[in-house]
Amino acid sequence: MSQERTTAAGGMETAYGFRNVGAGEKQGLVNEVFHKVAGRYDLMNDLMSAGLHRVWKDAMIAWLNPPKRSSWQVLDVAGGTGDIAFRMVEASGRLGHATVLDINGSMLQVGHDRAAKRGLGDHVTFVEANAEELPFEDATFDAYTIAFGIRNVPRIETALCEAYRVLKPGGRFLCLEFSDVEMPFLDKVYEAWSFNAIPRIGQMVAGDGEPYRYLVESIRKFPNQENFAAMIRSTGFDRVTWRNYSGGIAALHSGWKL
Repeated sequence: MSQERTTAAGGMETAYGFRNVGAGEKQGLVNEVFHKVAGRYDLMNDLMSAGLHRVWKDAMIAWLNPPKRSSWQVLDVAGGTGDIAFRMVEASGRLGHATVLDINGSMLQVGHDRAAKRGLGDHVTFVEANAEELPFEDATFDAYTIAFGIRNVPRIETALCEAYRVLKPGGRFLCLEFSDVEMPFLDKVYEAWSFNAIPRIGQMVAGDGEPYRYLVESIRKFPNQENFAAMIRSTGFDRVTWRNYSGGIAALHSGWKL
């Protein structure tokens, strides 16, 4: 593909996939995408990643290593369906509490229903709000997580600053996101699969391929591992590092508020 990755947050603010949109337009367009895909979101994740997203998410929880104590509080942003939050609560022995924040009410409804079915209603709180303007006091949470959501935030640096603000001193930031494939040959195979197969699967399973075309294009535009790490450092986080999964198809970035 001729489209290049952005090197900093500003390039994502007006990038709706490969299409440039006006300032302030992206959020509404992204919201519409997730209203459309909410009901089939987790199924499509399985199909798009051949089930690997489950392995990557488990690895995220393992690296976070939630403590088994009742005072532990985690904020999971853009996690409407609860996939990450449920894993964290279970890993804490159902002692910790997860607050799931998402700007999309359709996604949150899916997560709320899933939490009730799993008996996790007392351990997970769902909040509809914007990652760029978190409705929480400073130094509220022990950890902030976001999985496959940061690239959909128009002002990424603003969201990162908000993550830093709401974390307690010593708090952990973890971001799991699709990234830049670094293995020769795999990058070509993955790109062909993404742009050709995924929108067609979306059309068959969800009845609409266009939302998945946006999701694929947004992956291709997102900054690579080093550039995203630089953005995290620039907002004040220390000990910033990352781990690649599946040759860089996904990357997990970590930072600390010290």
